[in-house]
Amino acid sequence: MTWTSSMSSGYSSLEEEDSEEYFFTARTSFFRRPPGKTRAAPQDVQKETEPHVYLSKEEVKEKIQSYNSSVTDKLKMTLNSNGIYTGFIKVQMELCRPITVQSSPGQGTCAHSNNETAFYLPNDCVNTLHISSTNTVREVIEALLKKFLVADNPAKFALYKRCHKEDQVYICKLSDREHPLYLRLVAGPRTDMLSFVLREHETGEVMWEAFSLPELQNFLRILDKEENEQLQILKKRYAAYRDKLEEALGGVWKPG
Repeated sequence: MTWTSSMSSGYSSLEEEDSEEYFFTARTSFFRRPPGKTRAAPQDVQKETEPHVYLSKEEVKEKIQSYNSSVTDKLKMTLNSNGIYTGFIKVQMELCRPITVQSSPGQGTCAHSNNETAFYLPNDCVNTLHISSTNTVREVIEALLKKFLVADNPAKFALYKRCHKEDQVYICKLSDREHPLYLRLVAGPRTDMLSFVLREHETGEVMWEAFSLPELQNFLRILDKEENEQLQILKKRYAAYRDKLEEALGGVWKPG
């Protein structure tokens, strides 16, 4: 399984040694959802319940030929002699909370303890993964986290499919045993009809006990930084009010 990362329509293989990592420092509140990270209402998120239709080797061959004839980005599927097929899927990262990232040996010493720090990923971050028809949802999640050197437990995340039916958009949570490439093959290459999204599990309240000590320490650093920023903003605001009041008072008591 190979994967690539992009924030545009470009594609670059991770097999190239000069590929870059993209991380973004948290700039918004940990307790507020970062701007642009809007999410469908919980009632719009449902568990994937569609029955899996097993295709014969001949049916798979026909669907792959039809799929490849419709591809516009050169990300085609390949059928092997053993019946296993390989291809590409794109996964959008829609993470509301910061992820804990491990520093790679080539990145130098991390400023935070245990060489770990927390980042927000941008909402438009899209990863292109090269997988096979045997790869499961759980393996795809683990591959995505490995790509970003994420230290968080994979069990904290879930893979969703976003599909369009009768002018409505549905978000369906996939089970760990589902095969994303099969879903891509059946739906066709159009991402406006079917796309994949990585999110945190929708558990309502934050389960703090599920986080490690370095993660909690990083969250505290973020909160301390935000508290100081808000204090500075508040002080500047009241200083501006005070200046205006003093200016107004000076005008009232100025001799005529």
